[in-house]
Amino acid sequence: MHAIRLHTFGPPENLRYEEVPDPEPGPGQVRIAVAAAGVHVVDTALRAGPVGGRFPTPELPTIPGREVAGTIDAVGEGVAVSWLGRRVVAHLGMVPGGYAERAVTAVANLHPLPDEVSEDQAVAMVGTGRMTMGILRFTELGPGDTVLVLAAAGGIGGLLVQYAKHRGATVIGAAGGPAKADAVRGLGADLAVDYAQEGWADRVRAAYGDRPLSHVFEGVGGELGVTAMRLLAPGGVHLTYGYVSAGIGHGEQAALPEKELAEREIVSQSVLGPPLFEKIGGPENLRVLEEESLAHVAAGTLTPLVHHFPLADAAAAHRALESRATIGKVVLIP
Repeated sequence: MHAIRLHTFGPPENLRYEEVPDPEPGPGQVRIAVAAAGVHVVDTALRAGPVGGRFPTPELPTIPGREVAGTIDAVGEGVAVSWLGRRVVAHLGMVPGGYAERAVTAVANLHPLPDEVSEDQAVAMVGTGRMTMGILRFTELGPGDTVLVLAAAGGIGGLLVQYAKHRGATVIGAAGGPAKADAVRGLGADLAVDYAQEGWADRVRAAYGDRPLSHVFEGVGGELGVTAMRLLAPGGVHLTYGYVSAGIGHGEQAALPEKELAEREIVSQSVLGPPLFEKIGGPENLRVLEEESLAHVAAGTLTPLVHHFPLADAAAAHRALESRATIGKVVLIP
């Protein structure tokens, strides 16, 4: 089979399209003929070098990627043959191997796919979608809310825009560049603004008042995140799921001075890691979030934005993701 392998940490060009032996499923495992493989921003950081924290440094050479969807073409010992030929999606956990024409994983990781869910949609939801469901565990949205989503043309941002509209909220989507703002408008946002242009926050104030927001969802951090927080009404909620304004491991979480937070009674919380695990009862319950996200796609309430690249062009996919030139979830197609 063909796969993308990383032999040395460094730039995207270090990702090589190579021919390697097919993996064989072990006891309790299946092999998936991959139709779509997800690319995560964390993949770009792990490719560049050790990032520490909860993401273990892979042993080299490695095949990156932790999200795959496709058809089962082999089963290991103890696995029912009825799995053969079934369309599935799986999050591989902390185990790499997704950027390939075939990947193995435990039966416990599988989600069968209904006919109405495509492989690229599924692979967008099993990781990015589950994070979105986790973020939404921290608040309730309804018709009385006015919500700002930063990076609203990203994988998570696009889903948050759709979910908030589904719940009846007024939604403002902010994204970088006119093409991304157009994409956010197409998702149903009541107002789409380009935060690469000066004065984007003034456009929000002009449309909805000086302190219009009940919620800010953002994974950007830095000055953009702070500007967004200052649009919150007293008692507003700020939920952050990252701070990639300067890259993984180099960004800065948006934060207002403690006095300002207290005076305006703003609730500001990161949902990453321990807070999320506490909310859902432990990392073993991440599968529940995966099931929720896939159910939304099957029901038609959420449709992920997907940006496709051929598997052989994984290096180009990483470059585009790092330069914020992508719209939606980045997916590799073997």
